[in-house]
Amino acid sequence: MSLGLHTSAPLKPKKQRGRVMAFVAALAVLGGGLAVSGSLAYGAPDHPGERDAVSKGARALVREDGFPAVLAAVEDGDGRVRDYTAGTGDLATDAAVPVNGQVRAGSNTKSFTAALVLQLVGEDRVDLDAPIETYLPGLVRGDGIDGNRITVRHLLQHTSGLPDYTQHLDPDPFEIRDTYYNPREGLDLALGEKALFEPGARWSYSNTNYLLAGLLVEKVTGRPFGEELTDRIIRPLGLEDTYWPRTGERDIRGTHPKGYGASSPGAPLEDITRLDPSQAWAAGQLVTTPRDLNHFFSALLDGEVVEAAELKEMKTTVPATEGAPTPGAEYGLGLFRTPLSCGTDLWGHGGAIHGYETFGGVTEEGRAATVAVTALSAAVAAEPEAVLEAHQHVQDLAETAVCA
Repeated sequence: MSLGLHTSAPLKPKKQRGRVMAFVAALAVLGGGLAVSGSLAYGAPDHPGERDAVSKGARALVREDGFPAVLAAVEDGDGRVRDYTAGTGDLATDAAVPVNGQVRAGSNTKSFTAALVLQLVGEDRVDLDAPIETYLPGLVRGDGIDGNRITVRHLLQHTSGLPDYTQHLDPDPFEIRDTYYNPREGLDLALGEKALFEPGARWSYSNTNYLLAGLLVEKVTGRPFGEELTDRIIRPLGLEDTYWPRTGERDIRGTHPKGYGASSPGAPLEDITRLDPSQAWAAGQLVTTPRDLNHFFSALLDGEVVEAAELKEMKTTVPATEGAPTPGAEYGLGLFRTPLSCGTDLWGHGGAIHGYETFGGVTEEGRAATVAVTALSAAVAAEPEAVLEAHQHVQDLAETAVCA
């Protein structure tokens, strides 16, 4: 087991039962958004001035919740970075957790996808309030589903009413770890269900929205989604440890802790690092590191990724209800806004894909933090309430990192 605090110079310049069960089911596949309780329960200082609150919280996630490893990066407003590790990077060999190791980003990918669409909006190639039918004619059809009534904004904001295709994926990750999914397959699964509600009527987190956003990008640009994401966001921001996996690519390229899954909640943990992430595609396929996620969200909020008008659209929020269990959370276009107990807001996302959970974001004051663990909460806990508790502890540590 490893436990460490690592400091560095500035990295880069900065410019409830039924409901519980539904949330656990969603978390076990692609996982939803950032939601912080405001409790500061994990890593809360025992006394004023305690400086290792994040280390303390990381230890608790390993020892009390059972996550194999924790990685975290905290960046202050001047770009100074502290990296944290706890646990073991490999349960078989007890190898150290790599500092700032690569992890699967899960739904943090949605923030990248939304920013890419907003770049196209800024270029007058996409209209946020145009129906998706304009760009993908004849594609979005189903029981109560009509692409003429669902706008691009509805997709990015999770107010489309589209069912979530991930509810139809096998919950046993080992059954589908090597399965390649074309995004149209996921879309067909969703379109086979009845619409949840009329577009714009309310908010409900659905990964299907971001499959369509990815298809929109490909249709408008005429290029593969991953290529556009790389050329427009990853390379310009210098995110050297972030990449879009190639079709069929199942291993993680760089230095990384192993990710672990369970065939059912509470079952023994098994290595699931090798995984085809196509099940997530534009909703959650990205590979990255805690530092790179911090840099991305900081750059986004600093206006380095999209222009001011488009950033304003991304930060225009609606209350996040179904699929976001924390009171007070709001969702914009690919961004959660969560009020914190220390009197500021956290702008970011969060993600879960078999093997990894990540949570974090950036405050208006420029403090950023990302916490990653190497198993889903649904893999380390057996009972639904315990799954939510472990999940919340990861989020609490993210809050501690930016508030303590």
